[in-house]
Amino acid sequence: MSIPTSHSTASADAALDAVAQEILRLDPDGMKWSAAIRRTYDMVYLGQQTGRYRWDQLMKTEKTHFGTMFEINAQREFGFADGVKTDYRIAAHQVDAKWSQRSGEWMLPPEVFDEIALVATGSDQDSVWSLGLIRATDEVRRAKGNRDQKSQLNELGRRSIRWLWRDAPLRPNVLLQLPRKTVDHIFDHIHGTQRTHRLFREAEGMIVHRNSVATVAKQLDPQKRVRGNGGSRTVLRKEGYLVLSGKYHRRLAEGLAVAVPLADEYISVRVVRAAEGEGVQIDGGWWRRARPGEVSDEPAPVVGEPKSSGDE
Repeated sequence: MSIPTSHSTASADAALDAVAQEILRLDPDGMKWSAAIRRTYDMVYLGQQTGRYRWDQLMKTEKTHFGTMFEINAQREFGFADGVKTDYRIAAHQVDAKWSQRSGEWMLPPEVFDEIALVATGSDQDSVWSLGLIRATDEVRRAKGNRDQKSQLNELGRRSIRWLWRDAPLRPNVLLQLPRKTVDHIFDHIHGTQRTHRLFREAEGMIVHRNSVATVAKQLDPQKRVRGNGGSRTVLRKEGYLVLSGKYHRRLAEGLAVAVPLADEYISVRVVRAAEGEGVQIDGGWWRRARPGEVSDEPAPVVGEPKSSGDE
């Protein structure tokens, strides 16, 4: 994760310094901001109801609404107090949050003029996000605004942003990482359960967020399509796949040397029998990740599952 030297950069703006320090204190590694942005994308896609997963599938009004949802989700994540004329009050200073899908194209309303702007941008396609601070003075704004008197940063303003995170990793959207033809194939089935099976076959070795499962399944209780008792974990086991939950199977993912999912993520892994001490031990036997093109007629082992029907 890219974090500029904002801790030690000299500044004549003590208020902006204080805001930067408070934001970094609340979230030193940026994981909370990343989660808020991931949540905003998923909320705007509304995948479980619509099956959408890409920015270009959104209507213009929904794209505009993204900025508002980002402001709300950040306030929920950090509990920022309301500002008097701006979105937040951080370290006792007025701060207005602005999102733009394109870096540098933030629209600044009159109420943020001369105040601190928290500017953020990101790309779900590229799995990155950035967030910085700037005081919106006359010097850094374009001289002419639009009919609403909104303005944008000029070239000096864009150069003067104090970036707290630049191109930091965003939790990936697996449906954007797979080839479009592959995703079309996943969705090209009438039944959500079969679409879920296809997702885990095609995304072998890739992190799959539960929201991607919901988008593909488009059903109530989409996570049920993953679990045993008829879900992907049962069906794909016959084909040599393990479907691992970040909530219960992190040790197995580590042993198989694949990406380790978080609590709300999954990963499918095609496995074969291994020599003792190679890979990971499951139910008394040793298993490793299958190599590309390696064929085995043996089903994958049964991995432990909670007895309850709760999410995993």
